[in-house]
Amino acid sequence: MNNSDQKITALIITYNEIEHIKMCLDSIRFADEIIVVDSFSTDGTYEYLLEQENVNVIQHPFSNFTAQKSFALEKATNNWVLFIDADEVVTDKLASEIKETVNKPDALAAYWFYRTFMFKTERLRFSGWQTDKNIRLFQKNKCRFTDAKLVHETLEVDGTNGILKEKLTHYCYKNYADYKGKMLSYGRLKAKEAFYKEKQFNYCLFIFKPFWKFVHHYLIRLGFLDGKKGIIISYLNALSVWERYRELKRLRKKNEIAYLLVMP
Repeated sequence: MNNSDQKITALIITYNEIEHIKMCLDSIRFADEIIVVDSFSTDGTYEYLLEQENVNVIQHPFSNFTAQKSFALEKATNNWVLFIDADEVVTDKLASEIKETVNKPDALAAYWFYRTFMFKTERLRFSGWQTDKNIRLFQKNKCRFTDAKLVHETLEVDGTNGILKEKLTHYCYKNYADYKGKMLSYGRLKAKEAFYKEKQFNYCLFIFKPFWKFVHHYLIRLGFLDGKKGIIISYLNALSVWERYRELKRLRKKNEIAYLLVMP
């Protein structure tokens, strides 16, 4: 538990994360409060969480990442919030930096974390992720999730941001099927974002954008230096873009049919 003056709530959202959740929880035991919002896992994640001391687990249906994280944020009873994914681990050095940061008299509203990406048990050094960073630590009374995005949610911050030196470890890839499913899901959610913004389907973009995504990750962002891992990551990220446009086409077509059916 955190013995400092400023108390911290750690928040996690889960769905079928039994492979990673123990490692994640063990790394955040320094938090004063741990809340996990589970979207009805079927692999034993929820049952495992129920057995954990000092972990408050709540089941809540998943509609999109922004809505789920906003729901979790409402449950936090402390102003300082550490929001991490179930496949992320806070190192001992990062934990010390977090505790030191929240107790600074001139602490900022929010802090970005750089991440170390892991491909199974090996580090992914390139492939587009070498400069990735996310806001993970923030003051609840100065931040909120915007409704503009359904995936890769955006935090609106009323104040100044900082960056922590130590990195968060992200076990992004456990196997091909899992990562593929994740990328396809992200693609469909991005399609819904585009549909709600009334963006039109474009065949040229449908062909060009996935190709460009692969080239960007594999060549421009040096994925080739990661060997076979770089090919897999670059391909599956391109597949996510392809799925986005495929799903947008389906949604636009469905909307057109519904419109024709209600016309007099």
